[in-house]
Amino acid sequence: MTSFFTYRFGWDYGWAWFAATLMDILLVALPLMLSVAMIIYADRKIWASMALRRGPNVVGPFGLLQSFADGLKVFLQETIIPSASNKVLFLLAPIITFTVALIVWAVVPFDARAAIADINVGLLYVLAASSLGVYGIILAGWSSNSKYPFYSAIRAAAQMVSYEVAIGFVLISIVLWTGSFNLTNIVQAQKGMGFGLINGFFINPLLFPMAVVFFISSLAETQRAPFDLTEAESELVAGYQTEYSSMSFALYWLGEYANVILMCTLNATLFWGGYLPPLDIPILYMVPGIIWLFLKMLVFFFLFSWVKATVPRYRYDQLMRLGWKIFLPLSLFWVFLVSGVLMLTRVGTECAPQDRVYSKQYLYDDGRQRYPTDGVCQTASANQTEKRS
Repeated sequence: MTSFFTYRFGWDYGWAWFAATLMDILLVALPLMLSVAMIIYADRKIWASMALRRGPNVVGPFGLLQSFADGLKVFLQETIIPSASNKVLFLLAPIITFTVALIVWAVVPFDARAAIADINVGLLYVLAASSLGVYGIILAGWSSNSKYPFYSAIRAAAQMVSYEVAIGFVLISIVLWTGSFNLTNIVQAQKGMGFGLINGFFINPLLFPMAVVFFISSLAETQRAPFDLTEAESELVAGYQTEYSSMSFALYWLGEYANVILMCTLNATLFWGGYLPPLDIPILYMVPGIIWLFLKMLVFFFLFSWVKATVPRYRYDQLMRLGWKIFLPLSLFWVFLVSGVLMLTRVGTECAPQDRVYSKQYLYDDGRQRYPTDGVCQTASANQTEKRS
């Protein structure tokens, strides 16, 4: 894209890169906003179907325009700011939540090397950026100067810490197996994982339990039922959103569902083959990778809605016990288990240590080779040798 602007219009590289990056962001952000509207509609339809109701069916054909009507309604409402609140932080909190929900999409691969930023530490970026969303909730609870939002903010902070730790250990297991933090490399490592035919880590008995832990932790991370204790209406009215109205309230909804779509996409990317087809059959690769990723995301979203419609809300002590006494020990044990298996079988290592490529190779004074631990199995064309005592 950058070269297109450079050679087609004769722009400087800096302006061409800026225009190309802006177009990439819009190509992701605008469909995402549209998909959020449709996902809210689908969510309500699924709940209604499971409760033997019809759901939205008046605005537009089959009720498809209901989300847009709701958006117009909140846009025309008055923004009410409590007189005793911290006005700056009160208005800043929903903006933080909405913005953070979008920035994580920068590293999500929609096809082979098709990401806004295909960085080597993409998984670390996802973990760091997704953790920032809770700050919007904490600021909303504190700045509202009301007891119910404040209780909700405290719950959100404790819940985020509890399940971020488990998610972190799950991701370590994935990194150990693939040897990379790059999301595209993680997807490619799932190719032919099962019997040389099935794409996805879910077929691996060593990683399938972590797929289950990650899915349940995703529900807690997005404050979805049965872990929606931050906005438990029977206890906290509407939680951190109690004092919000108009577009500030809508930004929380947009951010929440954008996070839900993101976690569905990450479940598909990390364990179910991402943009790869379900089976490693050449004819299936004729379908664009983004279509396979979208279909897998829809399956996970249906599971999210299914759980919300059928599973009762946990008590807060049950939520904490599940995070600290079950998921944390289990995921930590699995890190040791996966690393032990890899050490015994050398799975994921295609060459011996002396054949690996390093950013720098060091020599002892007697000429013997000394190998650091950061080697990767690639061609040695760019390898450098440095004398070091």
